[in-house]
Amino acid sequence: MTVGLGAYLTLAAVLFAIGFFGVVTRRNTIGILLGIELMLNAVNINLVAFARYNADVVGMVFATFTIPITVAEVALGLAIVILIFRTKRTAIADHLDILRG
Repeated sequence: MTVGLGAYLTLAAVLFAIGFFGVVTRRNTIGILLGIELMLNAVNINLVAFARYNADVVGMVFATFTIPITVAEVALGLAIVILIFRTKRTAIADHLDILRG
């Protein structure tokens, strides 16, 4: 049984919407990072789905390159959150004013 392109696009749209909702509504910086991760995974699902639909490997190669970049982004973001927590003793995004003079 094969699943059509619409099912993959629907899954990616729902995943992106959940991630966007998490970014917009969360105040915790780790929750915001998780929402961004969900949105990037939705993009990867779209890349692979369109690559399979068009019988082309370019989308899969793009997804293969974006997955390590996403992992590096999460590691760097988590390191920044840990550093901010050590200096400010909070991980709530509303309380962070590091860039203000």
